[in-house]
Amino acid sequence: MSHPVPDVLDAWRMVAARREFEGRIPLAAMTRLSSSLCDTEGEVRYRLAFGIDALRVSYVELGIDAELPMECQSSLKRFLLPVQISQRLGLIRDEADEAALPEEYEALLVDADAMLRPAELVEDELILALPVVAVAPDAEAVERDFAPTVEETASANPFAALAGLKKD
Repeated sequence: MSHPVPDVLDAWRMVAARREFEGRIPLAAMTRLSSSLCDTEGEVRYRLAFGIDALRVSYVELGIDAELPMECQSSLKRFLLPVQISQRLGLIRDEADEAALPEEYEALLVDADAMLRPAELVEDELILALPVVAVAPDAEAVERDFAPTVEETASANPFAALAGLKKD
């Protein structure tokens, strides 16, 4: 059963209770992410599920579903980038504990106060999911052959100046 998401959660208490949460965050509230978007219309839906696996590893499973408004770098038009993330984060107290995590886990370092901020966690994962160059799926491929000019060809050849001297 899922519950409304508080602003701050005690990670170890949530693991012990095996709590689940579902929430929504407006894109406008994600200040670090918003600089990479063309606007902040819309919201992000997410789910957190805390637990302990068979190897006694404490984790939080994060599911994110969003449509991020991006500007296509090919057409310069707005498009919605669908993002679906399902990530299991192994909760660790010290960076040295990361080596003990199973291969399919990403490490999440929990501060000494054990407090997690779900909105920051969701925003971090969305920032990591952004493409380096945003291109709409329906954008036409740009295929052009740009032939260099005579001046560009001459300046690219280090021996072009010597060839000019040789003719004299």
